[in-house]
Amino acid sequence: MMANDHSLETAFAEANLPGAIALLVDAEGETYARAFGTADAGSGRAMEVDTLCQIASMTKALVSAAALQLVEAGHLSLDAPLGALPGLTEPRVLTGFDAEGRPQTRAPARPLTLRHLLTHTAGLGYAFTREEVLRCYQAAGMPKPGTLATLDVPLLCDPGEDWDYGLSTDWLGRAIEAATDTRLQDYMAEHLFAPLGMNQTAFRPALPEDAARVHARLPEGGFAALPTYIGGGEFDGGGGGLTGTARDYGRFVRMVLRGGELDGTRVLSAASVAEMAREQVAPLRAGVLTSTMPDLARDYDPFPDQHTGWGLGFLINPEAGPDGRSAGSLAWAGIFNSYYWIDPASGLGGVFMAQLSPFADPGALAMFGALERMAYS
Repeated sequence: MMANDHSLETAFAEANLPGAIALLVDAEGETYARAFGTADAGSGRAMEVDTLCQIASMTKALVSAAALQLVEAGHLSLDAPLGALPGLTEPRVLTGFDAEGRPQTRAPARPLTLRHLLTHTAGLGYAFTREEVLRCYQAAGMPKPGTLATLDVPLLCDPGEDWDYGLSTDWLGRAIEAATDTRLQDYMAEHLFAPLGMNQTAFRPALPEDAARVHARLPEGGFAALPTYIGGGEFDGGGGGLTGTARDYGRFVRMVLRGGELDGTRVLSAASVAEMAREQVAPLRAGVLTSTMPDLARDYDPFPDQHTGWGLGFLINPEAGPDGRSAGSLAWAGIFNSYYWIDPASGLGGVFMAQLSPFADPGALAMFGALERMAYS
């Protein structure tokens, strides 16, 4: 375990976060783990290394791995049309809105595939990043969060034409359910979470009492704990519905570093892991988010000086990062300011979890950067 974490203590003090969890791993095990601050600013309950957090869009990489398992088994295909999937049998492409604000659509130029979903080139967006999605929701009557109606939006472009961050991994979860005739939670618990020893990670109907609360900063200083929970609902949200711990996620990171195996149990072939880590969307640039809802998320560009790419579930930086990670590393984030990276070239990875809104908080990003620099020091 790393003993000299003074720089991380300083970063936490300067970040003005209610709480955070920092964890580092290599292929052989955990090398650093520490919790800072509080899990609930209202009660003063301390954050612990094993405190449950909403991992939000960090869910996406886990669901992507589960989908690749089914590709290996021949139950799903990367490039076959998803014509048998309920709800996406005949996807339509948005062309505009009529005078009454109703969406106008056309047939897509090509079929939608699993690869499009995995690479976020399906044309499916989020309301907080694309105003067009919000307008489609409003035209039909704003759907209740967690309902299947939230998935009923047209494509923003023809599949394969652009990188659009959005509902693709929720539909990936639905594809897994269609292929296995079981709920996403049940499949992933049996085939990913249990084999990897991720015993605290699950799609839960409600946020447990002992989980960390999402916070917002108060204008006068301090924090307010919010009732925010993005799990539960009518379906297991493959795009962001999991709660889990930093230690659990560290086990997933280690599995990727080890080419699909952990503690003698193989959950993916080395070839599948290599395909997940391969640039899939060039010449498109991936990973840049422009927010339409600044109270929920700020604009986000993790590598503004690089033409970042995307694999089958991960952001890929084509050049070395400023805080230490190698070219070809894998990464992404969760909307409550949780982040991770996986560096196969150096055999290192890190997980940072905070529970703070809005996303891309400068303090959280600075502390995540300090964790990365500590890993490579």
